[in-house]
Amino acid sequence: MARRCEICGKRAQVGYKISHSHIRTKKKWNPNIQRVKVYVDGKVKRMNVCTQCLKSNKVVKAVH
Repeated sequence: MARRCEICGKRAQVGYKISHSHIRTKKKWNPNIQRVKVYVDGKVKRMNVCTQCLKSNKVVKAVH
């Protein structure tokens, strides 16, 4: 599954995890991506959508 939101384009962020002794190691923060059924142009389609887009009603979930 692609770790990218198909609505807003959100993807993983990279940076450093810094320990107490200030040793830096690479770290990755993945977005919360859900595979949901969504209405697109009147049709039902499966999409990878982040939870922020679901909560802000940028997409309409299809009812089973």
